Amino acid sequence: MTTTLSPQTAQTFGDWAYIAIAQHYQKMLSHEAGVLQDEDPEELHQMRVGMRRLRTAIAGFAPALGLPQTAQEKKVAKIARILGKLRDLDVLKATLENDYYPVLPPSEQKLLQNAFKTLTKERKKNAAKVKATLNGKMYQKLQEGFEDWLKSPQYQDLAAIQIEEVLPDLLLPQTSQLLLHPGWLIGVQLREGKAVFPETLKPHEVEYLLTECDEPLHDLRKEAKRSRYQMELLEQFYGNNYHRYLKQIKKIQSVLGKIQDGVVLTEFLHRTLDQNLEAKTPILAEQLRRSRWENWPNWQALQKQFLDPTLRRNIRHVMQCPQTANPNPASHPDDSVAKNEPQPDQ
Repeated sequence: MTTTLSPQTAQTFGDWAYIAIAQHYQKMLSHEAGVLQDEDPEELHQMRVGMRRLRTAIAGFAPALGLPQTAQEKKVAKIARILGKLRDLDVLKATLENDYYPVLPPSEQKLLQNAFKTLTKERKKNAAKVKATLNGKMYQKLQEGFEDWLKSPQYQDLAAIQIEEVLPDLLLPQTSQLLLHPGWLIGVQLREGKAVFPETLKPHEVEYLLTECDEPLHDLRKEAKRSRYQMELLEQFYGNNYHRYLKQIKKIQSVLGKIQDGVVLTEFLHRTLDQNLEAKTPILAEQLRRSRWENWPNWQALQKQFLDPTLRRNIRHVMQCPQTANPNPASHPDDSVAKNEPQPDQ
């Protein structure tokens, strides 16, 4: 006889940990065959998303979990990084082909053919590594660890506590990591403890900031992604204000992603073409600069919002005040999970 858990029946910290692990593990598995076939890049993307969410679930519910050594977050991360390298190449290729190549003059299109050749070679090498990893012992042991735990889950003592008692404790540490990230201060000065934004910045000044501050912006994007996934784990317990802030955090991830993609693409082209982009491909160079410039106002708008003391206080307050301990059944109609047969994450 199996015990079924769903958002309507789950009550404890451990119950919700089980649901999260089961859903995201199953999502990861559901795309494994498609990744091995390597016919649709979306399969790789979705498997990687499943692994990211699984990592977030493991980290977020860690005080309740008694996972085996083979199913720890760092094991998932190691495999996810291998998939990530292949995914990055797919994104580069799609961006070049769809956003830039069609609008370039024939002379610059011809030069880009060298970049496409390099991408093809690098992708072939990384695809072989992904297949070897998914067919290897490390991934097999990872699967065995999760399968064993899902059939007979082990918990720490805190797993028995009611979920509503720990919701703020789960959310606030990651929220602090996001709100205190130094990336928020790029291009901003603090005077008497208050953020002061420049009235205007010229394109070359924005270009300089984005080039010099690439690493902190990239890291802030990752922090926003972790915060988003963590909040989505528990969004059933919160109302409209919580969902509004979640939507804003998704915007951080999106805007910084667009900026980061342009920086990565520029670096790749410099390395691949081994020549001055301005001299050899002036139209492409201008397109890349324009993309970053167009996204800068969106980034500044988010900066102003998330450096506003009132918004920061409101986010913390919302997380400390869940609306209900019994989520709305209509919000997750397909989340029923049998302890020995996890269902796909919808």
